[in-house]
Amino acid sequence: MEATAGSSGAPRSALGRWRRRETFAAWAFLLPSLVPFVIFVAGPLLAAVALSFFRYDILTPPEFAGLDNFRHLFADDRILAVYRNTVVYVAGTVGLETVLALLLAVATHRQIPGVLRYVFRTAYFFPVLTSLAAVSIVWGYLYHTNFGVINYYLGTIGGPQIRWLTSSAWAMPALVFLGVWKSLGFSYILFVAGLQSIPRHLYEAAAIDGAGRLSTFANITLPMLSPTMFFAVVIALINGFQIFDSPYIMTQGGPGDSTRTVAMYLQEQGFRFFDMGYAATVSLTLFLVILVLTLIQFRFGRSWVHYG
Repeated sequence: MEATAGSSGAPRSALGRWRRRETFAAWAFLLPSLVPFVIFVAGPLLAAVALSFFRYDILTPPEFAGLDNFRHLFADDRILAVYRNTVVYVAGTVGLETVLALLLAVATHRQIPGVLRYVFRTAYFFPVLTSLAAVSIVWGYLYHTNFGVINYYLGTIGGPQIRWLTSSAWAMPALVFLGVWKSLGFSYILFVAGLQSIPRHLYEAAAIDGAGRLSTFANITLPMLSPTMFFAVVIALINGFQIFDSPYIMTQGGPGDSTRTVAMYLQEQGFRFFDMGYAATVSLTLFLVILVLTLIQFRFGRSWVHYG
């Protein structure tokens, strides 16, 4: 009996040591990602939650304010305006970017020679690599009412001199056009990769059955690209809600508050009015809005995203 117990105890001990080594190895591989996440994501998020309950102007020690910042939030008329601006920007950029990227990817996938395909892919993706602050300055000159290239060419064909950045009617569309130009290449490359992953035999079977181009696109291309489209829309939505650089540089949130986004508003509250507690509260609302919209997309994505 003792020999049996000893022989069974040895394998259990070896199995325990193996599991500990596996656990240690897993944590060792995870640490390079976990440490930056804790320092740069989880830590600041918890700090923002704590700071939202304080009154803090950077220069003096924090003072506990309870729910005052949240009461201020619900009584703040400007918060609705900046959220409306942000939603308009997100809707415009995500919609145009997704549709244009899909059309460009389909058009350049197999319809042109291989060398030109690489040229087009490089050209469309290049703006993604540039600094948004830098291109905002360049586009600011392009949009200039009197000296801008866009109005110059509009004038040559008899068009009006549009006040792109100083008119409340045109400032937001101008920012949307820039946003689409800047990030179109990212979604375009995703769709190109998605198209390359679609098995050729599906198109061959459709051709044998006599399916036309539109029918093939609707019944094969779109369903097979739905995971790529889902990913592209989620990323574009998250990036859109955090937009700051281009409206800050090109319009400074104006005219009035017509192009002021949530990110600009919380920056203004924190670093112009030095109300860090309220800025943290606004940032929490932005975090919750992005989180809820992302979860909604994942929930409803089950009905239209097809894997395999």
